[in-house]
Amino acid sequence: MTIIKAPLAERLYPARVGRLPRHLHEITPQWLTGVLANRYPGIVVQNFDTVEVRNGHTTKLRLALELNDVGIAAGIPRHVCLKSNWSEGFESGEICELEARFYHFMRDHLQTPIADSYFCDWDGDGGGRGVVMMEDLALAPGEFGHSTHHLGVDGVAKGLESLAMLHAAQWNSPQLKAQRWLAASMAHPVDYDQFLRMYNYMRLNLRKTEYQAILPQWMYDTPELFSHAFDELSTFELEQKQPICLVHGDSHQGNSFLRHNGERVWLDWQLVRKGTPWRDIAYFMLGALTIEERRASAWDLVEIYREKLISLGAEGVLDQNAAWEQFRRWPLYGMQAWLANVDEWGQQNGVEIVDRFFTAAEDFESIKLLTAGKKPRRRPKLGENARQVVAHLQHLLED
Repeated sequence: MTIIKAPLAERLYPARVGRLPRHLHEITPQWLTGVLANRYPGIVVQNFDTVEVRNGHTTKLRLALELNDVGIAAGIPRHVCLKSNWSEGFESGEICELEARFYHFMRDHLQTPIADSYFCDWDGDGGGRGVVMMEDLALAPGEFGHSTHHLGVDGVAKGLESLAMLHAAQWNSPQLKAQRWLAASMAHPVDYDQFLRMYNYMRLNLRKTEYQAILPQWMYDTPELFSHAFDELSTFELEQKQPICLVHGDSHQGNSFLRHNGERVWLDWQLVRKGTPWRDIAYFMLGALTIEERRASAWDLVEIYREKLISLGAEGVLDQNAAWEQFRRWPLYGMQAWLANVDEWGQQNGVEIVDRFFTAAEDFESIKLLTAGKKPRRRPKLGENARQVVAHLQHLLED
């Protein structure tokens, strides 16, 4: 087996000068020609038409390219999607660089459906800039996943099997462990400080009457308990001795595309990690099932996932009882992620998904399981050093 050792900081193309652009107006045929030429010498982007711009945490820029013969011979299609951060006012940290590294270093080592990609690059200077050119799935047969889609128990089972394929591909792999650019799950500040960093965005939803109707009173009276429990979840994950795998890290169904042949393609590899699989399993399952479906089927679905993983050759998979004990702790991750999600980012139905995660945590006694008999590891001041709410949403925090 070939071990790929990725540099921590060096650029993929050292000859490229300057930094990748931060503003959308800098994306021109001339710039695109220059950056693509690092991989495809002689390529010329003669022109392009902008098909669509979608801004959120990051930017999805859909283009129709006019390429010279070199570009056509390289197999770059006319329609592509560029992923980067050209969203004005929202600094996304290093997630764009991380996604670019994933597509470059890991895509060809996974036996699971992944979007086709044609070019990746990153700055590697601490600024987090990265760019990926990939297939335009908006034109592919199938549909993007969305939080409003009801998959049902059978649909969730198929989704869990697709995650088992992802996890099995690098299960306890020396190749995976050698990826020094890839953080351990819950060992990165974007993970373990996520509740604190996104607390101002949580406040947007905490103020809404529809959230007040479904959230437990302790979330308003003692929100520090959430911080305590989240710290314990991070510590618990890092103490595990079980085999590790490639973890998507943000595996809700809105980060997937269902091809017409039934394959679920996982997208948005911006929180990819190496760690145990239960973060992915709980995040996908608990967000996709109704509360009633989850209460009736979660145990069986964990077993379906385990059986698929084992059938693909994974060794040292936890038994059902041990897997369930892992699963019971992970509603916390979805609780913080979805409580900090605002509907303006495109994945509506937020209050219903939050209800699913918080109810699961209550049913599983997740908070007690994580915090009973333990003193808080720190006592942060909630809101301090949290990410500022973008300007066009500031009015939602005003009385």
